[in-house]
Amino acid sequence: MGKRVVVGLSGGVDSSVAAYLLKQQGYEVIGMFMKNWHETTGLLHGDCPFEDDQMFAEMVARKLDIPFEYIDLSTDYRKKVVDYMFAEYEKGRTPNPDVLCNREIKFDVFMKAAMRLNADFVATGHYCRKDEITKDGETYYRLLAGLDPNKDQSYFLCQLSQEQLKYAMFPIGDLLKPEVRRIASELGLATAERKDSQGICFVGKVDLPVFLQQKLAPKAGKIIEIAKDFYSNLPQPEEGNLAALAKPIYYKPEDGMVVGNHNGAQYYTIGQRKGLNVGGKLEPLFIIATSIEQNVVYVGQGQNHPGLFRSALHIPNNEIHWIRPDLKMEVGEKRDYLMRIRYRQPLQNGSLHMREEGLYQTFEEPQRGITPGQFASWYDGEELLGSGVIAE
Repeated sequence: MGKRVVVGLSGGVDSSVAAYLLKQQGYEVIGMFMKNWHETTGLLHGDCPFEDDQMFAEMVARKLDIPFEYIDLSTDYRKKVVDYMFAEYEKGRTPNPDVLCNREIKFDVFMKAAMRLNADFVATGHYCRKDEITKDGETYYRLLAGLDPNKDQSYFLCQLSQEQLKYAMFPIGDLLKPEVRRIASELGLATAERKDSQGICFVGKVDLPVFLQQKLAPKAGKIIEIAKDFYSNLPQPEEGNLAALAKPIYYKPEDGMVVGNHNGAQYYTIGQRKGLNVGGKLEPLFIIATSIEQNVVYVGQGQNHPGLFRSALHIPNNEIHWIRPDLKMEVGEKRDYLMRIRYRQPLQNGSLHMREEGLYQTFEEPQRGITPGQFASWYDGEELLGSGVIAE
């Protein structure tokens, strides 16, 4: 018998085709569905994905004639992902639950469960690739972008370790999405036409303020608009002063004018446009900053408002993660890399600077919507080398 692979069957087309391809390649394949959430608070009407997902996953396993396993990881998911989310929002930061879910659940708790079934590998339907190199007698696993430029999901795996990558397989990383759908269609898989899931990993599409209100109480506050000419009087940071360059502007209520009210600064995030309910402006309003202490949401008119852009960010030492530990930087070192601060963002040119107090990323072009709590990542060509949490 070939090597044993446990595939995380999600009830979607990508993991279904991943399982089929592995079986074709001679692996002994087991499908495993993980349930990570039970509650429906904040779920958008009629969107209760778990039962459907499980049913589709079972149908695929039957069709492919592979064993099907079910595992409930909801306790771990609440502890490691959802509680973290609440804590971050409470601090006025915007977390990325999908990145956390991959690091803490799929490639940790789930992987351990797969290993108890004597699996040699764990496979997922991510659009990314893996290979390995030998350097100074050591083996290093490289995480590479998926070949489909519209679907590359390497960013979501930016917190994985060498140990996690060692056992990971990404069978569809070389394929384009239409090809994956075509294979599923030809096989007559139930998931062939199923829409891709959206929203928080495993929770589904949620109305975020309603979801967050489970833990974070509403608190009325002001929405204050900052005019574009506010920035003409601000002192510019000195060339080479990375800490000053990476520091966001901290506004005071008197810097602008009150244009509306909100029910809790913690429910809002930088760059957000929807959900403000303030009309009568020449251009749409975008959130440029939030303050939990003041309970104020600061906004600016137009998507090119200067308050939305910054050319640097800071990652503290305890938040720096190298997928390739052999490439870790020394204090004082500077390297040019390609960078991404959110999923689906085209790669940006920039530099990494290692300092005593952590890592700074500087960008050739100012970046829109640099958001504390999100993951900034860096690539060398198609290889994802590392990531870190944006401090402020």
